[in-house]
Amino acid sequence: MNAEANPLSVEVRKDGVAVLTYDIPGESMNTLRADFIDLFVRAFEQVDKHPDVRAAVLVSGKKEGFIAGADVKMLESIASPDDARAMVQRGHDVMAKLAGSRKPVVAAIHGAALGGGFEVALACHGRVLSNAKSTVLGLPEVQLGLLPGLSGLQRLAALTSLQVALDFGLTGKNMRPEKAKKLGVADEVVPREILLEVACKHALKLVGGASKSRRKPDLQTLALEKNPIGRSVLFKKARETVAKKTGGHYPAPGKIIDVLEAFGAKGLEASQELEARAFGELVKSEVSANLRSIFFATTALKKDSGVDSEATSRDIQKLAMLGAGLMGAGIAYVSIDKGIAVRLKDRDGASLGRGVKYVSDILDERVKKKQLTPRDKAQKLALLSTTSDYSGMKTTDLIIEAVFEDLDLKKRVVAEVEANGKPGAIFASNTSSIPIGRIAEGSKHPENVVGMHYFSPVHKMPLLEVIRTKETADEVVATAVAVGKRQGKTVIVVNDGVGFYTSRLLGPYMNEASYILAEGAPIEFIDKAMTAWGWPVGPMTLVDEVGIDVAAHVGPIMLAAFGERLTPPATIDRLISDGRKGRKNEKGFYLYGAAAKKKGKGKHVDETVYAALGLSVPKKSPVSTAEIQERCNLQFINEALFCFSEGILRSARDGDIGAIFGLGFPPFLGGPFRYVDTLGPSAVLERIRHYRDRFGARFEPAPVLVELAKSGKRFHG
Repeated sequence: MNAEANPLSVEVRKDGVAVLTYDIPGESMNTLRADFIDLFVRAFEQVDKHPDVRAAVLVSGKKEGFIAGADVKMLESIASPDDARAMVQRGHDVMAKLAGSRKPVVAAIHGAALGGGFEVALACHGRVLSNAKSTVLGLPEVQLGLLPGLSGLQRLAALTSLQVALDFGLTGKNMRPEKAKKLGVADEVVPREILLEVACKHALKLVGGASKSRRKPDLQTLALEKNPIGRSVLFKKARETVAKKTGGHYPAPGKIIDVLEAFGAKGLEASQELEARAFGELVKSEVSANLRSIFFATTALKKDSGVDSEATSRDIQKLAMLGAGLMGAGIAYVSIDKGIAVRLKDRDGASLGRGVKYVSDILDERVKKKQLTPRDKAQKLALLSTTSDYSGMKTTDLIIEAVFEDLDLKKRVVAEVEANGKPGAIFASNTSSIPIGRIAEGSKHPENVVGMHYFSPVHKMPLLEVIRTKETADEVVATAVAVGKRQGKTVIVVNDGVGFYTSRLLGPYMNEASYILAEGAPIEFIDKAMTAWGWPVGPMTLVDEVGIDVAAHVGPIMLAAFGERLTPPATIDRLISDGRKGRKNEKGFYLYGAAAKKKGKGKHVDETVYAALGLSVPKKSPVSTAEIQERCNLQFINEALFCFSEGILRSARDGDIGAIFGLGFPPFLGGPFRYVDTLGPSAVLERIRHYRDRFGARFEPAPVLVELAKSGKRFHG
């Protein structure tokens, strides 16, 4: 069979093993495309009929990666739930042929075997994995609002347990080779160099019906899964956990539970009918469409240099980090973790010691979880050096500052870096609100000044917001973007302005929550309204976490920049006068420390805050849940539209990704711009004008919204 003409070639070895090599021409990784069913059927028929073939091994022809799942773009062409259902049923047929083959088939896996790729491997009679760090298994479909469509859930449950299938199906998390071997998913884990040979030998061992010994179920598995009452308890708990985690906004987890429950009670065939129907419903759902839009956007951003010119980035192998606090140490960690050497500077040894400990603690946690070895940790820490002066700064092209949010201080630091660092080095500020152009006023080379706004905690938050001024050179922007990608971040580039994009959106959002508080709504009622809508935390909790003092500092800056529309209520000033800074001094909207412990589990409002605000402790809210949600969200969305109107954003795509990855806008809604598209610009404009009539200038609609309402156009397509 010609490998160039057919992505799935077959070569028969002298020992009677047919090696099936899957290699899609012109692609960096293999996916399951629309034609995969016909390809696999033809290949299996050839293996089955070939008189000299005793067994087969399925392997990837790519340097890295087995099969990275289905081609997500293919899903966009599905016209209806019925079409999707029929596609899944055809997939069931080909997987049944694979699983029922008279000649054993073993998957030889190096790199990622995800989604449909893992499902194909599960349908094989055995699996041999390489021990490479890049080798991972997983069923991530839930992250796209879908469920596995080739019965991977059921086959994983059959190999391991219903609990294991629920865990990996509902989280979409990866399974490493060692875990796969322990669970009985992998038969062997070997170095890549001998992967194919071991897989071929294992395939021959399976000839004649011999099979590996199954992992014996433990007592808990027997008690929970082998009787109807136990299964009922297992699935009831799973539904409760999912409801609490998703708030009912994501339908896919419930469908995953349904399929596995049907499998446990009625077997594979009954569960496959349910699986096909559920896949059809989910793939055409708004939630899945929105989650897939995020996937496409992040994929596009991986290829985006951040500039429209042909400018290339500098090769950064070492950077300097000014400030060893939580942000500076966090940036240092994500850099050394990806092999970038870091020179960490702070004022004294004690500050540096705290910064190094912060980095070391994160690495220790990864060692504890067996994600790293002690040797890995030592190698990463060896990339981190410290200094209390500017020594070692002349050998790096990139210096990032994360010093206190004070304009004069940052200007002084720019001048010091230019005097003591490498000539022409890039100076990047991690400020969260101060315009980069103002900081660049302290520089002799403003073309080398850029913003790199990370989010706390840096090692967990996925977004990096790169901010360019009118003078920032394209090469400098491209370098900041390239470094961010190497650090593992999703990067958006925005133009300079007060609050940039992400910080700016929080201003009117949190202001509106404070106005609602001043109207007499209970603190916890406001927070619960917003988390019920889909936010990870409520605005009052967010103020405590960010710092009431920080909000007080940023408020006047926003007011000066944007006028009456960003006028804050008096609540913040009253809180500052009462000595409240939030979690950092254990005095905010909620109780912390010993006072919180006295109240027991959960979050508890510090009711003394009402007196500080000149309010009585409310018994019920004069503002409904629906109105709280609408007012706060419209302020957030409208500000995003203002940023688009003013050219802060390069695209609506970046606006959606920035809001979701940086601020926690509900992913199932696709971002503020997709949400406006879904509701319709005219409907959104009507609601904003309704509140403008009630509350005045703070609900002035963004110009682009007015334009779209007139034209009938949308942000996306």
